[in-house]
Amino acid sequence: MATLSFLRNRYWVLRHGKSIPNEKGLIVSSLVISEIDRARSPCVMVDLTRTHQENGIRLEYQLASEGVEQAELAGKLFLKELKENDIPLENVRMCYSPFARTRHTAEVVASTLNLPFEGSQCKVMEDLRERYFGPSFELLSHDKYTEIWAMDEKDPFTRPEGGESVDDVASRLASAVATMESEYQGCTILVVSHGDPLQILQTILNAASKQMEPSCNDLASRIQAVRIPSILSQHRNFALLTGEIRAVR
Repeated sequence: MATLSFLRNRYWVLRHGKSIPNEKGLIVSSLVISEIDRARSPCVMVDLTRTHQENGIRLEYQLASEGVEQAELAGKLFLKELKENDIPLENVRMCYSPFARTRHTAEVVASTLNLPFEGSQCKVMEDLRERYFGPSFELLSHDKYTEIWAMDEKDPFTRPEGGESVDDVASRLASAVATMESEYQGCTILVVSHGDPLQILQTILNAASKQMEPSCNDLASRIQAVRIPSILSQHRNFALLTGEIRAVR
């Protein structure tokens, strides 16, 4: 279980298990319930006290039953790796996105590992949240992802209208890694997040590990050096299936 030479910790990534939005074929990426919810259901009364509730944390968008099974399997695979590499559970940390589907995944994995989910070894991190694809895509079909990824390949600095570009996500993921690196040392960290963020995270860490420039002698400079179109545009090369777990090497 190798550690990237420029990092103080070992990292694994886990995409959330199959969620209810996955089953319904919906894009759910927003932190704030937008006016589009009401526009699409004009006859439905909306409780105004909920208009600022986060879309992503709605329980109706957590894991489907198949996703729970995927999370349990991922937890068992991770535990097997820990045992094979003689890594004690006290050296394990789990950092996860606040969205319902990732929190649910992290809870299932924590139970499988016998880690106290509300304890210090499990930490929610907002910077690990889903990429926001913008109001034009929120609650639309998953088929729309191909439009976004085509845009990414052409220019990863271009934002979907009202949403985040690849580089926007890379920026906050760099912040997340910096936080984990400052808070933990010599740990094995499982990052539970979403498809696009985990693709982008693997892309920048993989490229940063190959940086040989003398000026790139710390984490921030290494990541900054690889936030360029030719690298960020290829993030789909690191795609993960729902419930798929992978070591970052």
